[in-house]
Amino acid sequence: MMNDAQLVQQVLNGNNHAFRFLVSKYQRLVAHVVGRIIQQEDELEDICQEVFIKVFKKLKRFRGDSKLSTWIATIAYNTAITHYRKLKRRGELSYNEEPNLLIAEKDTGLNQKSIEKEEAKKYLLQLIESLPVNYRTVITLFHLEEFSYKEIEEITGMPEGTIKSYLSRARKLLKGKIEKVARLEQTNIFVDYV
Repeated sequence: MMNDAQLVQQVLNGNNHAFRFLVSKYQRLVAHVVGRIIQQEDELEDICQEVFIKVFKKLKRFRGDSKLSTWIATIAYNTAITHYRKLKRRGELSYNEEPNLLIAEKDTGLNQKSIEKEEAKKYLLQLIESLPVNYRTVITLFHLEEFSYKEIEEITGMPEGTIKSYLSRARKLLKGKIEKVARLEQTNIFVDYV
């Protein structure tokens, strides 16, 4: 298997298979970064494609000062933020204050514990998506993509102190939302938010 430096060199030498491999290797990362900023499904695929077009065009400028994944995530982040601002200016953003709560299907063939674990994961992702864009981005890069503070700083251009502050605030918001739902469940007035 090629390392990233070899992969970049192969793409720069015109190897189309190497670029396809690069896309397949990093498409999950790009979709994750873009998807935490842009929540409109119809926009998501187009923006991800735009990211890889930019990666291809700018690849000769990649110096290897950072990891390739960090460099690609930076392009994804900047592209998504640009689109987010355009959507905001045009008034095309939909704001959901409370996410939909998920209910497990009765007959999935999975045991109850795995259903509950999967539902908890989906619910947590919905809660993350309900956060303001900067909090959502930072918490996704740190906890889900496992980037370091330094890498997040390179990707977003935010100072490390701001990143730590956003992480702390995002965690507090998530904790508050989870506690609110838990209180509602305990008092038997749990409402399914639609």
